Amino acid sequence: MSVDTDAIDAARLMAEHKLPGLLVLDERGEPKAILPASQTIKVLVPAYVIEDPTLAAVVDAKHADRLCQALAGRCVGDCLSSKAAPPPVADPDDTALEVAALMAQVRSPLVAVAEKAKDGTHLLGVLTASHLLHELLGTTGVVSPK
Repeated sequence: MSVDTDAIDAARLMAEHKLPGLLVLDERGEPKAILPASQTIKVLVPAYVIEDPTLAAVVDAKHADRLCQALAGRCVGDCLSSKAAPPPVADPDDTALEVAALMAQVRSPLVAVAEKAKDGTHLLGVLTASHLLHELLGTTGVVSPK
């Protein structure tokens, strides 16, 4: 996703694929930030409900269905927090444990995998926390209790 992508398209992608967030790329195609699904939801919820969650009980279903209109006309860049930090970037040669340590250190649900070159950063892909957990559990032979 780029900062100019339609916010509704980004929200649909997260919902359809049950993603914890999306990696947002800048104008050069380099990792800029992570748009967490929770931040997208925050854009949908009226400020008065965030300030006083008890007011959510008085919003009827008809009005709740209109919440997605808050994304209309917005782009992904508009939904990013002003405090959005650059996303964590792992090297393609990093081990699963190295990526896990990076993810844990910055508390991110996503890690970009990219090669850094003289002409910029070349994105190779994105790892989610759930994918990483799957890999770590599979390689360690951890068996869940029955």
